[in-house]
Amino acid sequence: MIILDSSALSALAAGHPRLHRIVDSALQSPFQHLLVPVLCVVEAEVKDEGAAHAVMALPAVEFEPLDASAAVLVATMVRDGYGGPDLAHAIATSLPTPARPLQHLILTARPELYPPGIATVNIDDPRLEP
Repeated sequence: MIILDSSALSALAAGHPRLHRIVDSALQSPFQHLLVPVLCVVEAEVKDEGAAHAVMALPAVEFEPLDASAAVLVATMVRDGYGGPDLAHAIATSLPTPARPLQHLILTARPELYPPGIATVNIDDPRLEP
């Protein structure tokens, strides 16, 4: 599973070519899905009007809701200094759960904001070329 954070969503809505190729590839694959934490959608829309609608229209994207237990985890991470709610929700979504036992990769324009141990790839990394 690949997670798109708010910076990746803003870039995708602005037409970032590598991200659009990743979305196209995910659409063609029966296995690869792109997961978007809903607080990242909120942050992308706050910063870039229309970003949420652009991302929500993509068929290869799934959204990770913020239920009560995730809200407590996100709030704890924010309070402990792991960044804002969007960043904390991306981290929480990337962590293994019983339903998704592996840690997931976060595509971001801001990998330096994530703590050690969280798997990130910069959206401008040349390894993302097809």
